[in-house]
Amino acid sequence: MLKINNLNFKRDKSYCFNLNVKQGEMICLYGDSGIGKSTLLSLIAGFETADSGSIEFNGGHLNQLSINQRPISMLFQEDNLFPHFTTWQNIAIGIKQNLKLNEAQNQAIHKIIEKLAITDQLQKKPDQMSGGQVQRVAIARCLLRDNPILLLDEPFSALDKEKRLDCLQLIRELQQEKKWTVILVSHHPDEAKQYVDRIVDCQSILTI
Repeated sequence: MLKINNLNFKRDKSYCFNLNVKQGEMICLYGDSGIGKSTLLSLIAGFETADSGSIEFNGGHLNQLSINQRPISMLFQEDNLFPHFTTWQNIAIGIKQNLKLNEAQNQAIHKIIEKLAITDQLQKKPDQMSGGQVQRVAIARCLLRDNPILLLDEPFSALDKEKRLDCLQLIRELQQEKKWTVILVSHHPDEAKQYVDRIVDCQSILTI
């Protein structure tokens, strides 16, 4: 279980988060802009440091781990790709930093880019693709990291509704297969509800 206990953080606002997510559960977190959704994900991932409180996963304390040590993959609203890399390189670096993949890893890339409909973009660089194609490359890289916790911070904003639903379906399939614990931040909870186990209002888990 992922347990967020009295997690206090103060910058422009003061937040105190409390949230439990079962292992293998996928939830959708929604709420008004600025209420703290992205802040919570950044705290879990380690991009921000809480002033007090704890983040626990399966009995271990994530607070004590660096970003690279946390068993977490995070996908941002921005694509965060390397502009000088091709699609294949941008995806492969999420699996292995030296880009030297084995046959199984290469097959995994081809399988996921086929599902994301970007097989014809493998040798292109980000500035040669549309915003939606670029974001799907970022999605592929994140999903292939295969960490037990997946944090998704409004990652489908550059996609039209049909492609958003396709990506939600893919993530749900992988999440159920691999038993990932997933927190999806979304401004479209009505779209997400058929793919998640639970819809959570951010207001209900924090004190500002």
